[in-house]
Amino acid sequence: MRMKKIFLFAFCLASLPGLYAQKIKKTAVNYIDPANMDVSARPGDNFYLYANGNWIKNNAVPASKTRWGSFDILREESLEKIKTLCEDAAANTAKNSIYQRVGDMYASAMDSATAEKLGYAPIKDELARLAAITTKEQVLAEVTGLRTKGIGGVLFGFRIEQDDKSVNQYIPGLSQGGTSLPDRDYYLKNDARSKAIRAAFVSYVTDLFVMTGDDSMMAKHKATAIINIETGLAKAQMTRVELRDPKKTYNKFALADFSKTTPGFDWKAMFAAMKITGADSLLVNNPSFFKTEDAIFSAVPLEAWKAYLEWAVIKSAVPYLSSAFVNRQFEYARVLSGQKQITPRWQRMTALVDGSLGELLGQLYVEKYFTDAAKQRMLALVNNIQQTFGDRINRAEWMSDATKQKALEKLHAIVNKIGFPDKWETYEGVVIQRDALLANVRSVNQWAYNDMVSRYGKPVDKTKWGMTPPTINAYYNATNNEIVFPAGILQFPFFDFGADDAVNYGGIAAVIGHELTHGFDDEGRQYAADGNLKDWWSETDTKQFTNRAQKVVDQYNAFTVNDSLHVNGQLTLGENLADLGGLNIAYEAFKKTEEGKSGKKIDGFTPDQRFFLSWAQVWRVNVLPETGAQLVLTDPHSPGMYRCNGPVQNIDAWYAAFNVQPGDKMYKAESERIKIW
Repeated sequence: MRMKKIFLFAFCLASLPGLYAQKIKKTAVNYIDPANMDVSARPGDNFYLYANGNWIKNNAVPASKTRWGSFDILREESLEKIKTLCEDAAANTAKNSIYQRVGDMYASAMDSATAEKLGYAPIKDELARLAAITTKEQVLAEVTGLRTKGIGGVLFGFRIEQDDKSVNQYIPGLSQGGTSLPDRDYYLKNDARSKAIRAAFVSYVTDLFVMTGDDSMMAKHKATAIINIETGLAKAQMTRVELRDPKKTYNKFALADFSKTTPGFDWKAMFAAMKITGADSLLVNNPSFFKTEDAIFSAVPLEAWKAYLEWAVIKSAVPYLSSAFVNRQFEYARVLSGQKQITPRWQRMTALVDGSLGELLGQLYVEKYFTDAAKQRMLALVNNIQQTFGDRINRAEWMSDATKQKALEKLHAIVNKIGFPDKWETYEGVVIQRDALLANVRSVNQWAYNDMVSRYGKPVDKTKWGMTPPTINAYYNATNNEIVFPAGILQFPFFDFGADDAVNYGGIAAVIGHELTHGFDDEGRQYAADGNLKDWWSETDTKQFTNRAQKVVDQYNAFTVNDSLHVNGQLTLGENLADLGGLNIAYEAFKKTEEGKSGKKIDGFTPDQRFFLSWAQVWRVNVLPETGAQLVLTDPHSPGMYRCNGPVQNIDAWYAAFNVQPGDKMYKAESERIKIW
């Protein structure tokens, strides 16, 4: 699926989580722990610091991490659980095929001795084949051939996906791509940080070519050719903000007509080489990118393209080669992130198993760590939140009755997926060997590619999940009109059976509301109840929504990171709208509970105070400055402080709960508080 259709709840992480001594305590008295708060801060001046200030002071980012917060601690705990499962599977591979594949995958991943012995031998033959290319036709054959072997991202993105305007059908989709740095701006901006990152990238690529057999002069020549190619591609790419527009990125072509726009690329032949036959149409997210890419392909010499292909193979293999390659990759990555020490191997490799064989591992995870009682409790919460959202839609003064009716139809059509899939993926055909890490990774990637292209021409399978069961996250998928909550997120601080309702509603219920609201944010609202991209709003209602959404953009544009970088309110709009809507809905649903109706204090806090403090502690996090700067450019989520503070500034109940008054720094006059859903 194209990521523009999937709206996540959590941060996009810059590194894997890791081992750290701090654990979240789960005793009842610690659900809202005053020791984590800074009560010297006025809640109306900075609610985030009031709720989390002492925790922030006492929990520096570990040396092997780029950030440390509630999500990271849960991911830490999840990786430890996965490690236990993987070690058990590795010791009992004869038990069944799940144990064999999970166990051998983990054993191969942890076999550093074999990796050291092999060096770059696992890719030596591939590099030799690419070095022997003599024509640009062979270059294109490798572009498609590498993709079928699971090495994607070469020149462009390619997917078999649901047609946004006919969601029960699959269609081939092309997207801009072909670059290595995290965002196009890193190629185009000339500030000191961007220049330093480009220099580090060229040095990194040069070193990897030397490590795979080139002399230093040839290696530098290849690295220069690669960054020149990628800079040309970056110039043609849309910004992340532009990519958020589902109408702008929906461009449907007849295959023959699209080929006419790119004389150097015969897409019918290339599709056939990518195992797609019989396609007469396709979707393209940025047609002008491909025109530019065609011109670049024609103009750039053959030797540069050979280097570009070699780089694609090398960078895809680096994490699975010897320590010399892994360490060099980390040295480059730390320029981007600021991370001090490499993430321990066991953490990287447990995450690899989850990402590779997630629905085999997921079966083991669910059997040991997830209960039906948790699933039933979640379903009850979802029903309450969904009903409350419906009540709020009915009361929306700015929306017409006709559009309200269609909004309610969409809300009630949303499919809820909780915990784990009803139908598990079997990974039929994946071959896992105990002593061949890169071959195992390639086998999984090749299977994934073949599985994807095999969908073409078949009915859309809406049972598939976009996350594995251990994942600490959740998402809304617009084309399926579904909300999905993996088992992993159903833990404190989001959810706990022992917690009072204020804690669970400020946590997991707000997550549920967040995902539901994604169906009605600036992107999601453009998809109808059946998942199709089509207008179902009146012109007047669209204007009313857009005006309110612009106020959210303006609010977040004013927030800063590292004292000088501004949050991009347009890039983060969808997530900010979902946070605002989700918290409002969760609060109203909470007020239906016995605790919500009472004024009884727990640990000195009223029910309303506990609700908002629960929300605040979800977002506590320390982030390295370099990572923070990267996330401002690339992450559609706002920084943790503003995910906490931004929504509450617009909720009347928060003002009452903490006696926020004019003169407090976060105070907004009632008439200025943004109300949408």
